[in-house]
Amino acid sequence: MSTVAIFGASGKLGQHALRVLERRGCNVHALVHRTPVASHRSVVGDISNADAVDEVVRSADIVVQMATAKEDPSTFFDVSLRGTFNILEACRKHRVKQFILFGGDAALGIWFYPQPIPLDENHPLAAYPGYYAFSKVMEETMAGQYQIQYGVPVTVLRSSWVFERDDLLNHFSLLKNVNPAEPGHGFGEIPNEVLTLLRTGEERIPILTDAHGTPLRRHIVQVDDVMQAFDKALANPSALHQTFNIAGPSAFDYRIAAGYLSRQLGIPTVDLRCPDYHSFEINITRARTVLGYAPENDFFRMADLAIAARNQPI
Repeated sequence: MSTVAIFGASGKLGQHALRVLERRGCNVHALVHRTPVASHRSVVGDISNADAVDEVVRSADIVVQMATAKEDPSTFFDVSLRGTFNILEACRKHRVKQFILFGGDAALGIWFYPQPIPLDENHPLAAYPGYYAFSKVMEETMAGQYQIQYGVPVTVLRSSWVFERDDLLNHFSLLKNVNPAEPGHGFGEIPNEVLTLLRTGEERIPILTDAHGTPLRRHIVQVDDVMQAFDKALANPSALHQTFNIAGPSAFDYRIAAGYLSRQLGIPTVDLRCPDYHSFEINITRARTVLGYAPENDFFRMADLAIAARNQPI
């Protein structure tokens, strides 16, 4: 039975990670900032406070960092940068057996830059505009340097954009995505006729295309597949000193994807040019071969799950 210190346990991924740890019979120590974590030993504090972080890590065998801040300039530095630094310092001090960092493909720039080949773990780190992507690059950089300088046994799970419940339907919603908070999660050029639809509240399923009208390809991942990777990496000697890309079985084509949702939901599609975006695909070969990672949710299964979630009575 391992003792696992976890940061970000109350977040989107954290709640799922807790269930993995519970199933494996781990003792869990969690840092709690605002949202309580039931049934586990908790320390109330702030990740930017080194003493609070040290208290959580002190008796742990494994440390999991999934605390993050999105596009908030007032919090991202303390949470993602100072917080990760504090955790790494505690891992170094207490000689933990594994430090698992939940990273993101935002560190690779994804569709903000031309990607002529699938993105593997050797691709240069290249944040896209915004605080979140920058923080993902810095977290990985710090973890890598602590691995070199002090031998901290790091495992990076660099996941694609994670979807759960009806998230996928929200992404394929014209009404919800014209001005998103995070760069890269919205749409490109919005012509006047589409703006008119928005003003009248008419929904459309967008087909995102590049500057030449070719449908974009994008790689995402369902939360259950991320947790499968986490479970396989946890306390796995083969996962130490490694970075793994974690994504779905394959990238999807926006025209094919939108067409499928249109047939299922009875909502028309609309082409939207996104001249600043580029198709990309994530190479997950290392996770498949080293961890035995076998993602089960392609776009169509994710779409079916999202529709079922939305139709489920509250």
